[in-house]
Amino acid sequence: MNPLFVGIDIGATQNVVQTMDAHGTLVAKFTVTNDLVGTTGLVEQVVDSVARVGADTVRIGMEATNIYWWHLHQALYNSPALATLKPQVAILNAKVIHGFKKIYPDVVKTDTMDARVIADCLRFGRVRYTPPPDFRYAALQRLTRFRFHQAGSLAQEKNRALNLVFLRFSNYSQECPFSNVFGKASEAVLTELTPDQIADAAIDELIELILQHGNNRLQDLPVIAKNLQTIARKAYRLHPKMQNSVEVALAMSLETIRFFEQQLKKLDKVIAREVRAIPNTLRSIPGIGPVYEAGILAEIGDINRFKNHNALAKFAGLTWRQHQSSTFTAEDIPLSRSGNFYLRYYLVEAANSVRVREPEYAAFYQRKHAEARHHHHKRALVLTARKLIRLVFALLSEGQIYQPRRSIR
Repeated sequence: MNPLFVGIDIGATQNVVQTMDAHGTLVAKFTVTNDLVGTTGLVEQVVDSVARVGADTVRIGMEATNIYWWHLHQALYNSPALATLKPQVAILNAKVIHGFKKIYPDVVKTDTMDARVIADCLRFGRVRYTPPPDFRYAALQRLTRFRFHQAGSLAQEKNRALNLVFLRFSNYSQECPFSNVFGKASEAVLTELTPDQIADAAIDELIELILQHGNNRLQDLPVIAKNLQTIARKAYRLHPKMQNSVEVALAMSLETIRFFEQQLKKLDKVIAREVRAIPNTLRSIPGIGPVYEAGILAEIGDINRFKNHNALAKFAGLTWRQHQSSTFTAEDIPLSRSGNFYLRYYLVEAANSVRVREPEYAAFYQRKHAEARHHHHKRALVLTARKLIRLVFALLSEGQIYQPRRSIR
């Protein structure tokens, strides 16, 4: 086999390309636009390089720069001119390229050099090539990844809101008598009354306010109202000159939170509808609903890509770096975090839901929580997610329904 190696430095508007033979000799370097016309020119240049060195196959690599590689990746696999050369395309993590570049002494940082480094990295080997997109999962992946970012934006906005809540009502978040600080009744208390007004209000007035904005599921309203007055009397008082600005900012932040929550509800309905088109048995696991099911499936794709659950765990970044030297082996080792962080997110979220509903996973979580020396919940949850991977791999590989164990060991 005599391959031609093609390194592409991806950009939003143009791609810098270098082709290299099996001995590391530069064959061609050129720049094309990152569009359909430019890709046609790129393919022509690659075919010309193949003819010049007598190559019989093509290996193409590009850095995973934002989403700018998406259309080119698909176009190269679909190109009739490259079909007989059986092209393989690798989307390389920036960390891989950065690490490989260190073998070059005093290397300069240019797009041309980056393209050369990518081609040489392919020539060196040990590169995992990226298969053509499977559109059964690619479309769903757009939705689940968008949801990931929307959920992150919601969490960030809630943190900003809590800072404003502290200014307006300093001990409210820590001693809130409602189950949810951002519930309707709680928001009404925060936006309509100051701590002074709560402290001076009649109990009946507070109960009436809570009833107007509650969901008819609140219990012991007199107790809630009395607790509100107790924490209001202990709270710091905000300076009058800051009162209006904090009120406006808090009201707008709460409105943004409601917007994100509404968007997530709409998105969840679309995701639930789309994931029904992919037959699987993941939802037979207690605690895994359509959103977690979709998030896991969209990132895994065809389970046959993975040899075993260990390969799947590595892909998700749920492995731990071994630290060993001579006779020393570290016990406290960090999570790899070099895999697919979308899949890792959905697996960890799913594990948190499963361990609440499934006794076997609850017992495992509690055992790991007790064993951890620090970050107890986080470490136990990640280990529970690693255990869940074995189950996910088995169910997707065998197509079986989840059957809980009769006894927990």
